[in-house]
Order: sequence, then C-alpha cells, then structure tokens
Amino acid sequence: MNDFVSRARSFATEAHQRIDQRRKYTHQPYQEHLKAVAGLVAEVSDDPEMLAAAWLHDTVEDTPATFGDIERELGPAVRELVAELTDVSRPSDGNRDVRKAIDRQHTARASPRAKTVKLADLIDNCRDICAHDPRFARVYLTEAAALLEVLDEGDAGLYRRAQKAVADCARRLGLPEPPQSTPDDDNWRPPAGLNLSQRRGLGLFTTAFTAREIALPLRSFDAERPVAALLAQAQAARLEVAGVRRDGVCIGYLRTDCRPDCDPPEALRAFAPAQVLRGDSALSEVVRVLTRYDFCFVTAMGDVAGVITRGDMQSPIVRMWLFGIITLIELELGERIRARWSDGSWTRLLSEGRLKKAETLLVERRRRGQHVDLADCLQLSDKAQIAMEDEQERAAFGLPTKGAAKRVIRDLESLRNNLAHAQDIVSHDWPQIARLAERVEELMSRQGVGGLGW
Repeated sequence: MNDFVSRARSFATEAHQRIDQRRKYTHQPYQEHLKAVAGLVAEVSDDPEMLAAAWLHDTVEDTPATFGDIERELGPAVRELVAELTDVSRPSDGNRDVRKAIDRQHTARASPRAKTVKLADLIDNCRDICAHDPRFARVYLTEAAALLEVLDEGDAGLYRRAQKAVADCARRLGLPEPPQSTPDDDNWRPPAGLNLSQRRGLGLFTTAFTAREIALPLRSFDAERPVAALLAQAQAARLEVAGVRRDGVCIGYLRTDCRPDCDPPEALRAFAPAQVLRGDSALSEVVRVLTRYDFCFVTAMGDVAGVITRGDMQSPIVRMWLFGIITLIELELGERIRARWSDGSWTRLLSEGRLKKAETLLVERRRRGQHVDLADCLQLSDKAQIAMEDEQERAAFGLPTKGAAKRVIRDLESLRNNLAHAQDIVSHDWPQIARLAERVEELMSRQGVGGLGW
C-alpha cells in the first residue's frame, strides 16, 4: 500500500473511530467494512485515487468530516470521487423508495471509477445483510437490483460478482428473483404521533429558525480580474471565503485556505447545487449541508448573497433551536414511556438510586402545588434509559442495540450540558447536532409539517 492510500486509510479509520461507528449486525469497528471494500477494488485496479475513495466512501455521509477536509488531505480528484459516492437525498424528500430513487439518479451520473467502488460497497453490504437480517434483505435486494442497472459502467468483473451476490442472496431466501419494491420499510417503526403542542413546536422550527437568521453577508469580487489577484485580495481582507461575481451575479467562490502549493485557479470553485439553500430553509437543512461541505451558501432574490460555516453554528439562535429540539425529544420520550408502560411498570427499569431521586423531586414539586406525576420528575437520561431498554422503542429511534442507545444518550447529554453552559458545541458535539437535525427532518416528513396550518 503506497503512502497516498495509507493516508486515506488513516483519515477514514480515525474519522469513523472518533464517533465509535460500528457495523450494524456484527458490531465490528466500521473500518472492517472499509477494508473489505478497498480490498475488492484492489483486486481489479491499482489506481490510488480509487483505492483512497474506497476507504473514504462513507466518511462524509457518516462522520463530521467534510468534502473540504478530504480535499485538503488528499486532493480534488479524491474529493470528487467521494462526492459521487455520497448519497444526496434528504429525509424530507419522501419515503425510502423516493430517497433511494434520488440517490440512484445521482449514482447514474457518476464516473466509471466511482461506480466500480460502488459495486464493491454493494457486494460487501449484500453479504452482510443477507447473512444477518433476512427480513430486511428482501427490501435491500430490490434496491440492489435497481442500483445495478446504473452501475454497468463500473468494472466488468466486479459487476458480475455483484450480480452473483444479489442472486445468491435471493436463492438463500427462497426467492427466484429480487422481490418487487414495497412502500413499507420493515426496518423502521415510526415514532408515536406528536400531540398538538409538540406539532406546533416542530412547525416553529421550520419557520422561525432559518438559514437567513444566521447567514453572514458574502463579500464578493468581480471575475474580470485574474484569479491570483482576487485570491490575494481576499486573503489580505482575512476572508475565509469570498464570492466571485460576473455582471453583478455571484457565479462561484474563492476559498482562501487552499494548499500552499496550489495554483490560484484551484481556489476558484463553482457552487455545488447541494450546498446552496434559500434564505427560508430550515436550520436542519443548514446542518445537513455543513455536515458535507465547509460552506453553506444562502440565496436572496435568487442570487447567492450569504454564507454559513460551522463556526456560525455557535450563535445564540442555533443554541436556542438545538435546546428546543432536545426538549421536544424529551417530551416524546415521556409520551412513549406512558404509552408503552401505561401501568407504571417502567419503574423496574431504573436503578434504586435514580428512582429515589425522582420520588424526592415529585414530593417537592407537589409541595409547590404542581400537578405532576412520577414520570414528569425523570431526568432526560432516565427517560432515555427506560425507553431504550425496549427493542421496539430503540428501533423507533433507529438504534439497533443497547450499546448504541447508551452512546447516543451520553452524547445527547453532552450536547445539552454544553448548550446550558455556553460551551463550544461544534468541535465535539457535531455528530449529535447532525443526528438531531436528521431527527427533525424525519419528524417533519412523517408529521406532514409544511407551510399551511402552521
């Protein structure tokens, strides 16, 4: 393995290890999947950029690393390959079938090199899912068969192996061919319906907290001047990013932190459609962009006029928004506990010490004339611990194991504590912020939150 590929392996491994990501069924460190994908690609190509992309193919999608981080470490060619391998759909786009169709269209436009890596990813995922989850495998096989239809430009040998993996899995399940698409995803159980107050609160997050509220003006320069001169001017002004305009319209941007040995034209970029939002876009969409890109650009009257970075997510507006989301989740946990253990038997799931604290608080709150029950006196961690003891409740939150649930609870408490004490929430809590934003988009999609009626 040459130094270039070794750097990619180290970058990807460390990124996934930092969030303790593991394979869903075997609970192995996630790098075992990356190693398998890279190994399959290495069997058909010695292209170092393809091998690097094989190690990095899930990095932007699953970890706090951005496309910009990958480019700074490994260059623009690997960045482009990883972008081709990264899903572009959002929870708010619709159900699983709709989202997979969007991602499949994105893959269809990818380069043959990216499609080769995608084939290796499909082969390893197919083996894993078929071996450990026959029920979900029926859904996955349909999606894999549809994906293969747009991967024929990838390596011919891997394409045949992917076809065989899908066919072998179908035979193991007693299916003569991949099943037809079904609208229901048995791998997901929708959360309990929110009550009117909670739905109004969720609606508020889509209207009152928007990209416009936190975007900073994007300073821009005329494109007629040489790129080197524009870059020097932007750096002299200590700008992290600057717009480039032609005929009064912003057509791209300059990033001033390009590598010291880069040619000035490398600093000039076109706006990626996925990193440009309207001013009234929800903050959850901003988080999604910043999970993949270094910059989120915001339009006004159809033209790019503002920019948001992760640093801007430290603002009071974002902190209020995040605290509100955590409050909604805590309310949802309380409702789920009451619905699942309506007889109060949830008390057996708490330690004696934690239960005693709740009982003490109940006595004090009632002494003050508050109309509460014991469940109202639970801490966030207590509610989460109770709910996550139940497999069906864990599945509703997309958490396959108790270990995964404990990590999420721990991270959620860390974020809430940092919010409460005005600490840095970006450097250490970004995975939790991204998870919360995705949760909001899922709830918005499932509850039908929109412009009317809110």
